[in-house]
Amino acid sequence: MNKLAYVGIGIMGGGMAANLAKKGHSCRVWNRSQESSNLKRALDAGCTNAESIAEAVNDADIIFTCLSEEKDLDEIILGKNGIADHAKKGAIIVDMATTGPECSKKFAAKLKEKGLQFLDAPVSGGDVGAREGTLTIMVGGDKDAYEKALPYFECMGKSVRLCGPNGAGQAVKLCNQVLCAVNLVAVCEAFALADKMEIDRQMIVDICGAGAAASWALSTLGPRIAKDDLAPGFRLGHMLKDLNLVKDSSQELSLPGVDLSLEKFADGIKSGADVEKSGTQSMILAYQK
Repeated sequence: MNKLAYVGIGIMGGGMAANLAKKGHSCRVWNRSQESSNLKRALDAGCTNAESIAEAVNDADIIFTCLSEEKDLDEIILGKNGIADHAKKGAIIVDMATTGPECSKKFAAKLKEKGLQFLDAPVSGGDVGAREGTLTIMVGGDKDAYEKALPYFECMGKSVRLCGPNGAGQAVKLCNQVLCAVNLVAVCEAFALADKMEIDRQMIVDICGAGAAASWALSTLGPRIAKDDLAPGFRLGHMLKDLNLVKDSSQELSLPGVDLSLEKFADGIKSGADVEKSGTQSMILAYQK
């Protein structure tokens, strides 16, 4: 059995690491904040806390990370006393955040020089999917490394797919974020119309969600919007970061749906949404002026 480490125990990482432990795998974890409720969730499930990155990864065969942005990867993976300084030769580093295809290719090349393997494996499914082990996991990288990591991906997700070489998982995730963001516009507009016609929002979730209009956004975020619950399952700031990665990757391609989504998120922020403390469902505030 491979030894596992998980670095970055946030909303998503906490659930994923917990599921590895629940399935009987030894997993050592490290998080910058030791007071995190997400870290507590992982430890309660059976993970072992490490006092440093070195302690977490020094004998691990597979090292999972879930960090927010490229600068965090630079610091935690390649920085002084980072993962690359302490991981054993041949270890597989798996980043499960969304950082874009070019970032993945860059890290794969730099880690290869250090005798380490790299997989990009961004996920979709939000906090519920992370807790319940039902994430969709999109992987880019070497097939042999993927097959070694696959049993552990299957502890964290219900749908796992090797999409191609390094960067391919990130590319599919950006397409996923376009679908999520534009779909959320539709959900918010349906609720705005329901409010105008004095129809209960939960009725839209229950009835429309049982027909052709069904979607993850409606069934998962719809009930939160109906209860005015803006707490993050997936932070607004993360979605804005992802959509800006889409814009960077699309270059000359016209994506009016993405532009509209960014506009509505911006309107939501003007109406009180907090990029760090609000979830993506806070877009609804843009329709409540």
